[in-house]
Amino acid sequence: MSYRKSYAVPSLFEKLTAVLSYIFPLIGFVFIILAALMKKDLKPFLKYHIFQSIFIAFALWLVLTGLMYLFNLLSYIPVLKNIIGMITFFLNTPLFLGFSIVTFIYCIFIIYLIVGVLRGSDSYVPWVSDIIKTNLRGQI
Repeated sequence: MSYRKSYAVPSLFEKLTAVLSYIFPLIGFVFIILAALMKKDLKPFLKYHIFQSIFIAFALWLVLTGLMYLFNLLSYIPVLKNIIGMITFFLNTPLFLGFSIVTFIYCIFIIYLIVGVLRGSDSYVPWVSDIIKTNLRGQI
């Protein structure tokens, strides 16, 4: 994605804010609220990464909550109860440095996004990045 000439190189503050918003999406949300209250416009690089981090965190919450309810519902079926228990156990058992498989994959994904921020480019996440770019067209 190309930016206007004045936004060609993101500043250290923008990069730090984008990295922190991927680690703690609430920081990005608070930053957007503060910018709106102060009537300041966010730079395109920062806006893209903050919105993407919030979208990813919300999507992850939706998926995990949905899976939790689905697994709880399926555990009432006698044949599936043991299978669901084994799947849940293997997905949540700490394997790598105290991380479960799901947590380890999520950490690798966040590291990919952070490396993209530190390079000063847009990290592409299929479907998510397209939605963010479509909704922020003309602003980024």
